[in-house]
Amino acid sequence: MLGLKRLGLLVTLVVVGLTPAAAAHAAAQPSTQDTQYLQALHQVNLFEIASGKLAEKKGQNQQVKDLGQQFVTDHTTLDESVKNTAKQLNVTLPDKPTADQQSVLNKLNGLSGAEFDKAWVIAELAGHVQAIQATQTEISQGSEQSVIMLAQDALPVLQAHYDALVALAQTLGIPVPQTSASGTPSPGGTAGTPAPGATSESPGGGTEAPAPETTEAPAPSQS
Repeated sequence: MLGLKRLGLLVTLVVVGLTPAAAAHAAAQPSTQDTQYLQALHQVNLFEIASGKLAEKKGQNQQVKDLGQQFVTDHTTLDESVKNTAKQLNVTLPDKPTADQQSVLNKLNGLSGAEFDKAWVIAELAGHVQAIQATQTEISQGSEQSVIMLAQDALPVLQAHYDALVALAQTLGIPVPQTSASGTPSPGGTAGTPAPGATSESPGGGTEAPAPETTEAPAPSQS
């Protein structure tokens, strides 16, 4: 009987000893915002790597080919950080782009020459606006520091890509879609072209972010 009491006490001590650790583990779980951002940014990277390779292969303009190659390099590097951070936080990442992103890739794959160049630039402009919005939202509303730092590192890369795309669009005589206060292309700017970063629910949970002309994080009031 005494032995059973001692065993019960031992079990109690073990359970009590594990409780703080379990609580700490639970507290370390990333928020929905952080989780969705990691997943969305990974899908952006998958899309950009695939579309960049298409630009290298199918682009008629050398600048399109060069920019596509740069996107492959930059987004491959960025995705390594995404995968490492997700692994540390036990976040499961998608294994393919979104349906909208895949639709854009399918469309681009069926084009060639100047037609491809134009469609690629327009799709990339829209996709980078989406990615910048989601990244700004993570910086202002994320709660996991490692994910916020990842977003802070990603933002200047995405902004540099957007700026290069704007310059390329102007060189090729492609109208650059005007952006609204929320940073999204205005109606008619990219009509008929699904934005590569578009999902049924944005990583920012519907909050708004400023247009991608700035690399500063928006106020946390409101991708």
